[in-house]
This record gives sequence, C-alpha cells and structure tokens, in this order.
Amino acid sequence: MKAVMENIGVVLHEPRYPENIGAAARCCKNMGIQDLAVVHPHDMDREKMLKMATHEAAELIEGMPVYDSLEEAVSSFGYAVGTTARTGRHRRPSDTPRDMAGYIAALSQKNRVALVFGSEKWGLTNDDLRLCQSVVTIPTAGFSSINLAQSVMILCYEIFTAHAPELGFTPRLASIRELEGMYGHLKEAFLKIGLIDSQNPDHWMMNARRLFGRFELRAKEVKLIRGFCRQVLWALQAMRKT
Repeated sequence: MKAVMENIGVVLHEPRYPENIGAAARCCKNMGIQDLAVVHPHDMDREKMLKMATHEAAELIEGMPVYDSLEEAVSSFGYAVGTTARTGRHRRPSDTPRDMAGYIAALSQKNRVALVFGSEKWGLTNDDLRLCQSVVTIPTAGFSSINLAQSVMILCYEIFTAHAPELGFTPRLASIRELEGMYGHLKEAFLKIGLIDSQNPDHWMMNARRLFGRFELRAKEVKLIRGFCRQVLWALQAMRKT
C-alpha cells in the first residue's frame, strides 16, 4: 500500500530565501504533493520563487497560502512531522525519514499529514515542535546543515517510495486544532489542581503532550478528555462557592 500523496502537505516555517521556497515547490511537484504553505516568510519575491519552481510547479507557488503562525498552518492536519538537525538531552527523540515513512504512508490513507520544516537559520524551536506528533532527523556524515529544499525532497521521496505496513484499521485522527484545544483545557485543569508549576506550565505540559502523542487520538476521544477537564474545573469552582 503506497502513500496517498494528495494527503501530504509541506509547511515551510519562516523560510528566509524565496529561491528555497521555489525549489521546495518543485520537489513537491516531483513527488505528487499539491499542498505547500509558508509561515511568516522573510522574502516573497515572486520572480525568484517561480524561477526555481520552474513552469511545472508554478501552480503551487500561485496557490500557496501564507500564514501568520505555525499553529494556524497545521491546524487542519491530523498529524504533523517536525524536522530538526539538533538532537540532545533537551530535544525530543527523533526518527530517520526512512524509519517514519511507512507509518506516514499508512496514516495518509485517511488523514492529512503535514511535513514541517524550519528556517534555514535556526530550524524549528522546541515551541514549534510541540505542535508535531513526531520528529525526524536526516542522518549525515558529520556536517548536519542540509539545504531546505534538499530536506523537503528527502522526506517526500522516502514517503513516496515507502510501503505502508499492514496496520489493519487506519483511524481518522483528531485535527491538530482539536488537539491544541484539548491541551489548553488540560493545562487549565492541571494549573487549577496544582499538578504543574505555574511559573513554567508549557515546560511541564510537554510531558502530557508526549504521553498523549503516543496514542492515535480521534475526535470523539479528544471531546471525552475535554469533557473530563470541564467537569474538573466546574467541580473546583463549585467547591470554592460552598
């Protein structure tokens, strides 16, 4: 079972050079991806983008949405893969593109999947990566800096050529917008009961994100968790009134 490339999207977060946007569009076209978006780009020189995209991928540039925030750009997707060259004790565990390609191919049967790439200068921050359910690092022979468009091509190629494992039933996942609403509700409840540190709640929420990120949550399950949070908050408010 091959990936449904129509359900794969590429999101470029804060790209600095219009040539890289154009080259990324060409890579998407090569691999059958029609969904390319940019977030807060540094330079949107149309002529430079189209020159690198070539005539064949010009339609992707012409129809490319531009977002003000990464959360807005990925909100309608059911799954997001973040890319990073930085690893270490304080970074999330990552897979190689080949390791994750089969799983993404399987998810793409019923879900839209975003491949998220950071700025050429600083990549994706930890705050950016919180919006992604998984993280990928492209292996290199020591020099880890890879051109943005080359990174796009490597991930898209691996997914395009991958064979999805037989997972049995492929679920339709909750959207990232729904997940972010759930995490917001959880943070509010955790703060009210004193479970997480109010000085740095987002840091402590990463543990919750990693926990729930292990599961393929569907919309009805997200609604159930949010309903639980609402009841906790209502009960706490009622207790204060008595």
